[in-house]
Amino acid sequence: MSSARRTPAPPRERILTAAMEMIAERGLEKLTMAGLGREVGMSSGHLLYYFHSKDELLLQTLEWSEGRLGAERARLLTGPAGARERLDAYVDLYVPDGHRDPHWTLWLEVWNRSQNADDTARDRQAAIEGAWHRDLVAVLAEGVSRGEFRPVDPDRYAARLRALLDGFSIHVAIGLRGTDRQQVLAHVREFLDASLPAS
Repeated sequence: MSSARRTPAPPRERILTAAMEMIAERGLEKLTMAGLGREVGMSSGHLLYYFHSKDELLLQTLEWSEGRLGAERARLLTGPAGARERLDAYVDLYVPDGHRDPHWTLWLEVWNRSQNADDTARDRQAAIEGAWHRDLVAVLAEGVSRGEFRPVDPDRYAARLRALLDGFSIHVAIGLRGTDRQQVLAHVREFLDASLPAS
């Protein structure tokens, strides 16, 4: 029997952090199982043992990144500021930092791959979307109840606002000319100023 010592697998968070760093530094197209394995000192076979596929690695990386964003979102949305200030903070967190924002690059790839995903993977993506939606609905409902916002249906307004944010955010993430982050934030502020304040 061999007495060779086994090298323990690095913690899951270290792998996911490395994957996100590789996306940020080199782009998603450079993220390979072999390359990630070199970064964390594992073979691509070991990575596949733990994650089963690159699709699963990407989805787990997205879930991990979303967990961090969710904590930041909770911090921003539970402060003492008024509903509009918290809504602006939500929008600021939602919109990508710029072209090739790693979180949005990953989101776009997972969305693209979801066309062939199984129901479990789709449910996990829906859970991520649902968390953003619920938080937005809560801010809108509070603003309406306090008289800061006109009496909109928070769920319907949130669905429309998130569609607007998604469209603009994709433009920023892919680097579409004429739609940088500051322009998008200005467009969204203008939309909110026109459609939401109580009269």
